[in-house]
Amino acid sequence: MENINEQPNEVSMTLRDYVQVLFRQKAVVLVSIITVLITAFIGLKMQSKMYEASVKMLITAEKQIESPYYKESMSSRSAEQTITQSEIVVSDPVLMRVVNAQDLKNRPLDEEKNFSSEMRAKVISIRADFLRRQIDVMPPRQKEAFLLRRAKENLKSSIKVDPIRDTNMFTIKVRDYNPVGAAILANTVSRAYIIFDLEQQLAELRQKYGDRHPKIVYIRENIAKMQTYLNGQPLEDIDAIGPASVKIIEQASVPIQPSGSSKTITFILALVMSIFLGVMLAFIFEYADQTVKLPRDIARITGIPYLASVRRPGLFAKLRVDFSGKTGVYARSYMDMCEQLYLMWKQRGVAVVMVASTLKKEKTHEVMINMAGSLVHTLKLKVLLVDADFRTPALAGALKVKAGKALVDYLENKAAARDVVYQVAEGYSVVPAGVTTLNPILLFNSGRMSAFIDEVRKDFDLVLIRSSAMRGHRDPSILAQFTDTVLVVVEEGKVRRQVIAQALAEVQSRARSVTGVLLINRSFPVPKWIYELI
Repeated sequence: MENINEQPNEVSMTLRDYVQVLFRQKAVVLVSIITVLITAFIGLKMQSKMYEASVKMLITAEKQIESPYYKESMSSRSAEQTITQSEIVVSDPVLMRVVNAQDLKNRPLDEEKNFSSEMRAKVISIRADFLRRQIDVMPPRQKEAFLLRRAKENLKSSIKVDPIRDTNMFTIKVRDYNPVGAAILANTVSRAYIIFDLEQQLAELRQKYGDRHPKIVYIRENIAKMQTYLNGQPLEDIDAIGPASVKIIEQASVPIQPSGSSKTITFILALVMSIFLGVMLAFIFEYADQTVKLPRDIARITGIPYLASVRRPGLFAKLRVDFSGKTGVYARSYMDMCEQLYLMWKQRGVAVVMVASTLKKEKTHEVMINMAGSLVHTLKLKVLLVDADFRTPALAGALKVKAGKALVDYLENKAAARDVVYQVAEGYSVVPAGVTTLNPILLFNSGRMSAFIDEVRKDFDLVLIRSSAMRGHRDPSILAQFTDTVLVVVEEGKVRRQVIAQALAEVQSRARSVTGVLLINRSFPVPKWIYELI
């Protein structure tokens, strides 16, 4: 329990405040971390390992056959030339030659599942079955065209051409879930590209020399020879170079490791990002939550003192404390708080206290019952609980008092004061509210309420009067005029700061005094050993 004289004036955030935010919003942090990690785990499981093979190409424009076009190309060593050549690699003539050479259109639709996780394999099978049903209803020619186009687009998406800076070289990279297949495709694409280059030479030289010129024959022989190499298998270096204006400098080999980041590293990065996201969301939620949570909020917002706090009961703790038995932390917080409050009230001559809350969901009757039990048990006082909340009476039901007459009967001049007081246990009694159809303001303004308080204060050491919630009702401000002071009960995390400030305004203007605010259901999210470290 917080000290009753503690007046938190510090507004600036400290390290403890930041740690408290994280622990208070630990559900947000944990949900963020778990959500991101589960998403990352599923995402990684849904990814097949991809292998990347690359072929290094050189643009020389040097050949045994001289041509004005290639002489000009040789003198142009610009980056644009390299980019232009790299775009040719993914052009339809080159890609279709690879598709036909490797028979990619007849590649099984679900081949990838042989290289993927079980989770990914199920998705692949479902997708392949769906696509297979679509293909089966197509006419033969449409089916053939669809499979060719699909194979070409898949191949194109797996190819990446990267110019090598400040050189006339570039790399052709091909990704595939099969490492051997990646190397074969990379080699095949590079050779199909060379064939395309030779065909361009052939078309130009035929216009100049005709079909039977030795140079034409030489290029045709090289094209025919290179076509036999479209199986993607490794070649002798001399065969790989050839007479084309582009040369294969380095053939593709079978990759050993998958490309991209390690899944372990990716998962660790996801963990780090999830923690960062969780912390960020924790502070966003904390900022968005305008309810009163800390003692320092009270004095800053309401302008009245923070008195004390009562711990939040444990999971299996009873809300109504039995002070005659073994007391736990929850009970001791009531005992400490009541002892300090009574000593303060006694010094100020306070005997009648109105206990009010901002909202009706803040259960003031439970607080009053535990306060009475603590005062009777610890200080041996005579305490009277008066339920003056005619809108939502609760004390009689909570204490299981079967009342005949109630406070409303006295206020309507139908009963004497002694007839509405019921002893609950030795030391404290209760006055039930009763039921009325009249406006409580009329009953309080009749003069009978003031007379009742004057009469009962002589027989008890302390009278605690429960009022209706301050928000939306005027009767608490009327009732406050007849009491010595007002004790405001605020439940942590239930009332927005603006609401409590507005609700208190009218009561403060009419009450003789306001003792301060009692913060109930106070949580201490930071473990004690961590709190002591910081």
